Amino acid sequence: MERKPRALAATGLLALAVTLSGTTGCAALDNTPHLGVQVLATRPHDNTAFTEGLEIDGDVLYESTGLEGKSGLRASTLGTGAQLARIDLDPQYFGEGVTRAGDTLWQLTWKNGIAFARDPSTLAERRQVHFDGEGWGLCTRGKSLVMSNGTSTLTFRDPMSFAPTGSIRLTSHTGARLNELDCAPDGTVYANDWPTNHILHIDPGSGRVLGDIDASGLLTPTQQAGADVLNGIADIPGTDHFLITGKNWPTAFEVRFVPR
Repeated sequence: MERKPRALAATGLLALAVTLSGTTGCAALDNTPHLGVQVLATRPHDNTAFTEGLEIDGDVLYESTGLEGKSGLRASTLGTGAQLARIDLDPQYFGEGVTRAGDTLWQLTWKNGIAFARDPSTLAERRQVHFDGEGWGLCTRGKSLVMSNGTSTLTFRDPMSFAPTGSIRLTSHTGARLNELDCAPDGTVYANDWPTNHILHIDPGSGRVLGDIDASGLLTPTQQAGADVLNGIADIPGTDHFLITGKNWPTAFEVRFVPR
């Protein structure tokens, strides 16, 4: 199934309905807290960027983009948006999640089964590592990488070798399709639930969903007409704020998650 391009048509709409019902239905059954977003600020976002991964490291914002023949990786200054480095992937690769672990910047591919270990400053490739299955989201939690593959399971990986070290499945929201990930400073994980406007707050130790965040309505109808789904979440260091955006969105939003 081509999940990346925007044309969902009837099949995609059905998948959306099933996913939404799985998210809200499970949340109702297990009393998962429901939250919304409070917009604190906005900043321009390249609407040609098919965002697949977002990561903030200090004052550097990394963004991995997808689509066959159009995938890439860029680094910019968080405060000003000034570009620091940018690369294009070989057309055979579909870019996915990105995260920094120590002195290595890891970038996933979707169906290629390849993870790139890169230089965080230049984005130059150092080596490639093979993994099984699909690559969707990636973040760094302590001494472990956390990876999603479009299911309700998170896989843990060694940050040096990329070898799997374990996994956990959500105890609720089992129909979720976890996409872009953010490993928050408190050890929890935030995950975009594709193709919805929901972000799940997850305890990766138990698989429990701590919160279901509805991020609907951020774009105006005019902006939404040229945009794809919500995808991209990164905590802003030293704050309780997050930067969120989506595929081909013209805007990135600095937000706080608040009770509804």
